[in-house]
Amino acid sequence: MEVHTLKALQSNVIRYTFYFTGLICFGLGVAFSVKVKYLGLHPWDVLNVALFEHFGFSIGTWSIIVGLMLIGISLLVSKKYINIGTFLNALLIGPIMDFFLWLDILPDASNNWTDYLLLLLGISLTGLGGGLYVSGGVGAGPRDGFMLSMSERFRLSVVKARIMVELIVLIIGFLLGGPVFWVTFIYTLILSPIFQFSLKFFTRMRSKLETSY
Repeated sequence: MEVHTLKALQSNVIRYTFYFTGLICFGLGVAFSVKVKYLGLHPWDVLNVALFEHFGFSIGTWSIIVGLMLIGISLLVSKKYINIGTFLNALLIGPIMDFFLWLDILPDASNNWTDYLLLLLGISLTGLGGGLYVSGGVGAGPRDGFMLSMSERFRLSVVKARIMVELIVLIIGFLLGGPVFWVTFIYTLILSPIFQFSLKFFTRMRSKLETSY
């Protein structure tokens, strides 16, 4: 095997290891958060839980359905934000979360201060997992791809597009009876710094691993 081919193979192994490990951490983090959902969830999870409670299936199944719908819209607006990683994200995170909930190994809500620790752990795992899978460079998730597409289509900043999209999602989830509480409104403020740290940390780690071979 040529040196160039070997290096490319090693790079892909590292990238996809980061990516799939990140998805697992992300799904586990969401599962922790769902266990104490009465404290409030991220707007997208509020919507998925509300759809589950109204129409059945599972929370993870609705994550897949919503993700694929967003991919479909994004493809109509701008195909450049959609790739294999986007589809894998949409198809895997929901089942991973459902799997951890099905195992029934996560602590249940106790309705005291320890629930806040569980929620913080869930948010932290979600942020770390998000940074880890994005650092793999395989592709962004369907929600991020959708927001980037909307940002480009309507000439909005990414921040404004994210706020508008998540506000609409939150309103829909709330009207359907989803778990909206005070944590919902600070979720992103906690999640974003963890994600940014995780992304920078694992991007540097990936670079060092790839150059060490």
